[in-house]
Amino acid sequence: MKQLFLIGIGTGNPDHVTQEARRVLLQADLVLIPRKGADKADLADLRRAICAAILPQQGGPRLVEFDLPRRGDSAAYLAEVDAWHDAIAAAWQAALHPHRGAPRVALLLWGDPSLYDSSLRIAARLDPAPQIQVVPGITALQVLTAAHAIPVNQIGAPFMVTTGRQLREAGWPPGTDTAVVMLDGHCAFQGLPGEAYDIWWGAFLGMPQQLLIHGRLAEVAQRIVETRAKARAEHGWIMDIYLLRRR
Repeated sequence: MKQLFLIGIGTGNPDHVTQEARRVLLQADLVLIPRKGADKADLADLRRAICAAILPQQGGPRLVEFDLPRRGDSAAYLAEVDAWHDAIAAAWQAALHPHRGAPRVALLLWGDPSLYDSSLRIAARLDPAPQIQVVPGITALQVLTAAHAIPVNQIGAPFMVTTGRQLREAGWPPGTDTAVVMLDGHCAFQGLPGEAYDIWWGAFLGMPQQLLIHGRLAEVAQRIVETRAKARAEHGWIMDIYLLRRR
């Protein structure tokens, strides 16, 4: 592999695939399709559908599927993530090994690879190192604020993009009244004083099953927790994000 294309495909809506992403995808010799298990099969199905809509039926890039390693759940979070990234890089290389004549490889990634995806860190582990080209996609943050018809920040004010783990362990980020929270599988907003914040929550953004809830945190927190749990049980997976603003 000489070139690795990391192509952002938005939040799941095929309409979020940009013209640049389509052009770069057509330049690839091979497209890697990660599989995350039977309960998340529609994530791979969506990547296949995007490829089927863009690529020619004959003469286009070859699709190569591989099983994505699962992350452990030990208390040493950073060490666990580091080992997981090593395992994913090894899985990429193992999947590519039978196709060493494919110099240009593409991966379709949710959202913007530079904002909240770990693929750049994983790609840095490849040996030999390929030339990496990142094609930005529409981020979940953009789709969230558009779906709720709100700006991400107040006039002249900063905002923070953080994770559920950081919000849970470190509390409200200092120096801002607005925080966008990603990667929160445990609804960390429950640890905040509910009367002090408004929340705009969204899941499956841009997709037919999109879910949106907005209101004073004290009034809607439990509804978000219940809606999220029900949707995750129904689909086997969930991708959600929310914006909190101090009242």
